[in-house]
Amino acid sequence: MPKARLEAFSDGVIAIIITIMVLELRPPQGPELSALKPLLPTLFGYALSFIYIGIYWNNHHHIMRAVSGISGSVMWANSHLLFWMSLIPFATAWMEQSHFARGPVAVYGLSLSMTGFGFRIFAASLVRREGRQSALAEALNGDRKTDLSIAAYAAGVAIAFFAPVISLALYALVAAMWILPDRRVAHLADGVRHGQPK
Repeated sequence: MPKARLEAFSDGVIAIIITIMVLELRPPQGPELSALKPLLPTLFGYALSFIYIGIYWNNHHHIMRAVSGISGSVMWANSHLLFWMSLIPFATAWMEQSHFARGPVAVYGLSLSMTGFGFRIFAASLVRREGRQSALAEALNGDRKTDLSIAAYAAGVAIAFFAPVISLALYALVAAMWILPDRRVAHLADGVRHGQPK
C-alpha cells in the first residue's frame, strides 16, 4: 500500500493542530512591553507544545521515509497517534488558562504520555509491516530513550499534584532529549532515500 497519502494526511492534521494552538494566542491589551508579562504563561505553554508537535512531525517524517510501504494496521495506528496529538492544544489551553494549576498540568503530562504511547504503537506497526529482521526493526531495538520519556511523563503526572513546576521541568527535559531526531532512524531514512540497501 503506498504511503504518500498517509504522510499527506498526517502533515495536514499536524498543521491544523499547530494552527489551533496559535489561534489561542491573543495580543496584549496595551502597547507597552510590560503588557506581555501576563501572557508569559501562555507563550511558554505554546512554545513547549509547539516543540513537541515539531518533534513528532520530524520523527514521523524520518520513520516514514525509512519504510517501503504501509498496511491497514499502520493506518489505524497512525490515526491513533494523531488522535492523542490532537488533544495537546486542549491540554495546553487548559494548563495556560489555569496558570499551571495542578490538575491541568497533570492532564497535560497525560496527553504527552499517551501521544508517546501512540508513537510507539505506530512504530511497532511499521516494524511488523517491514518484518522483524528488517533494518527498521534493528534500528528501533532497545529504544531506551522512549522508555525513559514515558517514565518521565508518568513521574510528571504524579508530581503535578504536589509541585507542578517540577512536572513542567520534566516535560521540558524530555522535549530537549528529542530535539534531534532519532539518529538510527534518520540515518536509515537517508540510506533508503539514496537507494542504499536496507
